[in-house]
Amino acid sequence: MTVAIQATTPATFEIKSANLPLVALLLKSTDLVALAQELQARFGDIPDFFDQDALMIDLTPLQSAAVRSGRAVGDIDFPALITLLGSYQLVPLSVKGGNPAQMAAALQAGLLPVPDAHLLPDRPVAAAPSQQQPPPQPAAVVAPAAAPLGALVVDKPLRSGQQVYARGRDLVVLAMVNAGAEVIADGHIHVYAPLRGKAMAGARGNTEARIFSLALEAELISIAGVYRTAEHPLPEGLAGQPTQVRLVPGDEGQEGDRLVMNVLTA
Repeated sequence: MTVAIQATTPATFEIKSANLPLVALLLKSTDLVALAQELQARFGDIPDFFDQDALMIDLTPLQSAAVRSGRAVGDIDFPALITLLGSYQLVPLSVKGGNPAQMAAALQAGLLPVPDAHLLPDRPVAAAPSQQQPPPQPAAVVAPAAAPLGALVVDKPLRSGQQVYARGRDLVVLAMVNAGAEVIADGHIHVYAPLRGKAMAGARGNTEARIFSLALEAELISIAGVYRTAEHPLPEGLAGQPTQVRLVPGDEGQEGDRLVMNVLTA
């Protein structure tokens, strides 16, 4: 027998499940002074890099380091950490991966424990022409995806002191990037002219991003935070040549990722 029971629907509210996009900070040190210095070095001259982005603090790297070293992890001053991150327009909301004492301190500071949260795998914003392949079909569609942003195109020379940031997309520059200028993109950077300033691709951690230039003479090149400055001369035969820069993971037994540069040939 089927029974239908009359129900009352609230007129003033409705509760549904929702997904919140988060930026994750993988904390590798409890030294907030050192953290402040590195944040300033990377984001100090990009005041609008973050825009009140919700943040999850991941303490897993600290626990992994403690296991390797056999030493206990020090305390974390979460109120000071939250204030520091807030100065870069980040809004810390949650925390995961800490030991019981750290998680208790984080909760007291107002952070929400999210032990089941996981990081998304690295994905290129847009594939390079030679690497582009049809995307895999998802098993299930949770919600319609927004159309990807097209590349930001700049057709005027960039002078010293000028900065262009392509948030969430590739950057295409059709004119010279002079010394002292900066081009930044979350995806690839294409410079169809001499690149003499600074170029930072994969600014939000996209390790698949690449830098292309018709004449590489850059003061600094960076992909996903791995960088090389003019203090280290370019390999022989690359300076002033059409060049591709990509990031290659460190081999087993080799520490850290490395930038690999190749001359582009027709």
